[in-house]
Amino acid sequence: MHVVAAPDKFRGTLNAPDVATAVARAVEAAGGTVDTVPVADGGEGTLDALGGANRRTVVTGPLGDLVEAGWRCSAEGSSRQAVLEMAQASGLDLVGGARGNDAVAASTHGTGELVAAALDAGCRRIVLGVGGSASTDGGLGALRALEPLARLRGVELVVACDVRTTFVDAARVFAPQKGATPAQVELLHRRLERLAQVYQQVHGVDVRSVPGSGAAGGLAGGLAAVGARLVAGFDLVAEEVGLADHLDGADLVVTGEGFLDDQSFAGKAVGGVAELARAAGVPVLVVAGEVLEGVEVPEEVAVIALVERCGRERALHDTAACVEEAVAEHLGRR
Repeated sequence: MHVVAAPDKFRGTLNAPDVATAVARAVEAAGGTVDTVPVADGGEGTLDALGGANRRTVVTGPLGDLVEAGWRCSAEGSSRQAVLEMAQASGLDLVGGARGNDAVAASTHGTGELVAAALDAGCRRIVLGVGGSASTDGGLGALRALEPLARLRGVELVVACDVRTTFVDAARVFAPQKGATPAQVELLHRRLERLAQVYQQVHGVDVRSVPGSGAAGGLAGGLAAVGARLVAGFDLVAEEVGLADHLDGADLVVTGEGFLDDQSFAGKAVGGVAELARAAGVPVLVVAGEVLEGVEVPEEVAVIALVERCGRERALHDTAACVEEAVAEHLGRR
């Protein structure tokens, strides 16, 4: 049996490469072969899926403290590429989550500094994964950090989005998750409305109707205003890692994430893997930390919930072993 291990991260417990390694151990113990192809949807984990950090830069965190952000730079050459993750510079986790955040003051300035570092390193193609942000500043902080914006000419800036929310809607959809009160949500909403007008006046781009422009509190829209291309994060990652080629001739693909919810099969990584596998005629096993109520799972997809199988304590603190056991059990039934 040949298996493709293509999981997303299990947020808070394991990154995607470690999940893929756990799957590989189970497959090899059963006498099979395995390709490990960790994936992401454009949010946190995109950097890991595309090779991991090989550089570190000190930038301004979302609330002004200095943070060390990892990023990836390709080998020397004319097509030098950078892979960045905004969560490394402007992420909600950097301020201790919603309770430690100032939802109005939080800025993407550090993400702009990270893009600038890639430009200074000679990168002419920059892939930026957005998601997990602390801010709803519409990307204004990032653009100010990038001034003069003429330095972006001739640079391919690709923003990998994990949502299709549009620019002005970002406040009402995401700001409450970042600690914003109802009054602050309305303030941020009005700020984004005004900023959209400014972007149109200054840059000639109406970001209000661009799918995904609300990603990362409007950071995606701010970058689109200055020439960035917004793409579906999973599609970009899948293409970069050659997932479709890996699936050709496979007997099974194993994917998974920490929480399987109603969005998992609607544009997230698990659903993207399942769609590619369906097109290739490959069966799918989803290993999830927990399956939330109301999730509609496609008929051809098998699901194992680690909390149900191993208990919550083990699922949270011995996740790799639980993944390995779950995959081994499934392979034993085939």
